[in-house]
Amino acid sequence: MFVHVTKARYTRDYKVWLAFNDGMEDEIDLSSELHGEVFESLRDKAFFQSFALEGHTLSWRNGADFAPEFLRELLA
Repeated sequence: MFVHVTKARYTRDYKVWLAFNDGMEDEIDLSSELHGEVFESLRDKAFFQSFALEGHTLSWRNGADFAPEFLRELLA
């Protein structure tokens, strides 16, 4: 089964609540994952909150995204 993010909601700081197609759901903290050139913009909380659910994962208009498998592993 391929892992997909089915729902996402900003909660606070650099945290989002996610639901996956396997039934798992919970809040994750991405604050320690915002390193590297493409993720620098996400340190601005207003920009971080502007994510969209595209291609079965979180993405931002600057091209940043996280693999859904990676996000799912953060819940394990």
